Amino acid sequence: MIERKQFYIDGAWVDPVTPRDHHVINPATEEPIAVISLGSEADAVKAILAARAAFPAFSETSHDERIALLEKIIALYSAKLPEIAHAISQEMGAPMWLATAAQAPAGLGQLMGALNALKEFTWEHSRGNTRIRYEAIGVCSLITPWNWPMNQIGCKVGPALAAGCTMVLKPSELAPLDAMILADIIHEAGVPKGVFNLVNGDGPGVGSVLSTHEEVDFVSFTGSTRAGIEIAKSAAPTVKRIAQELGGKSPNIVLEDADIQKAVSSGVMQVMTNSGQSCNAPTRMFVPRPKLDEAAAIAKATAESVVVADPAGDKRFAMGPLANARQFEKVQSLIEIGMKEATLVAGGLGRPEGFNKGYFVRPTVFVSETNDTTIAREEIFGPVLTMIPYDTEADAIRMANDTVYGLSGYVQSENLDHARTVAKQIRAGMIHINGASTDTVAPFGGYKQSGNGREWGDFGLEEFLEVKAVMGYGAVAAE
Repeated sequence: MIERKQFYIDGAWVDPVTPRDHHVINPATEEPIAVISLGSEADAVKAILAARAAFPAFSETSHDERIALLEKIIALYSAKLPEIAHAISQEMGAPMWLATAAQAPAGLGQLMGALNALKEFTWEHSRGNTRIRYEAIGVCSLITPWNWPMNQIGCKVGPALAAGCTMVLKPSELAPLDAMILADIIHEAGVPKGVFNLVNGDGPGVGSVLSTHEEVDFVSFTGSTRAGIEIAKSAAPTVKRIAQELGGKSPNIVLEDADIQKAVSSGVMQVMTNSGQSCNAPTRMFVPRPKLDEAAAIAKATAESVVVADPAGDKRFAMGPLANARQFEKVQSLIEIGMKEATLVAGGLGRPEGFNKGYFVRPTVFVSETNDTTIAREEIFGPVLTMIPYDTEADAIRMANDTVYGLSGYVQSENLDHARTVAKQIRAGMIHINGASTDTVAPFGGYKQSGNGREWGDFGLEEFLEVKAVMGYGAVAAE
């Protein structure tokens, strides 16, 4: 049993003001693997004030000083990749192959992206007699989820440091261990005290303080749309800037001229990766009605080929459990609803064969006759795909856009120009053509209730900056 009950505040690990034990559960075994403490308002305020005190000096550090600091953090992180991967696998159930190949390296990639953006960033430029300056926004609250924990931490902490901001991180209390390893790295790298602070806790105890406190200038949040709405309400009275990466129900349009075998099988596998717990997963697949039976057969075979296994094992491309009990119950409930309102093609209720414990879910595929069913509209956040037939391309695009979300969209076609034409018509922040993976130099974020603001690369850096216009800067002084 790991015991890490302290918080990292003002450059040191400190005891909570009022200890409140919380067990971190391994989702594969349903057994506790660690005990942490959940913070209180008093802990959060201590961290915020430490960040405020550190801001004047850190915001004035030079471009080169912050480059050196990020390079040191990256080197230390690289050395701890196996430890970080192991922590992520244990705390949220990612199979070790995925934790090693993607989950832990994703955080490293985000730190490197922030470093590259910093190296190329121009802090000042002139427009006539006016000087335009970019300056650190101030004290930042960073609230991160459990599904890609280190990726989401990296794409907030990296640009915050690059911008010269100070911060308080609240990782998910369900998956906090990787964040605490990062705090150790930041300490070893010599980040000045108060610049980075970490307080574990839940939304009511810590998250609410981080979104309401008057000494916080910016809130960067990744999580559910429901929680994002509450954070926006909490931040409004102090007119903080907020950036939110929220839910999704991403459409995947398989066009008439697509390679049906490739398009459907790859689409199914993209949903199953990370047990379906990715906000940008292509969970609604639109297929031409004449090809629906063929597509459903391909989806069934693909889903049934997915190996579900203990995440501690070494089975390449195996799927692990969902990350926690609440998510397991939610997904089971939505699968049950789907079985009443749509046609079950593969999977279904209950754990896969061979499992009597752990939050394992059967890879599941439905065919829904319309885009109006519960499973076609709600974000399930599990290994569940809903296939929907369409009669015309215009119908497919209309249904793709008929959602409150707008995070990602996917288009499959053997004709690139055709795919590009359809991609332009999808109302989403990111479009993937023919299975293209995410690009860390591209902006990550969505339209509508999928959030506001953008992360990654220079777009992510700019979220942590204010813009100042110094007028008269280039004017000739009066005699």
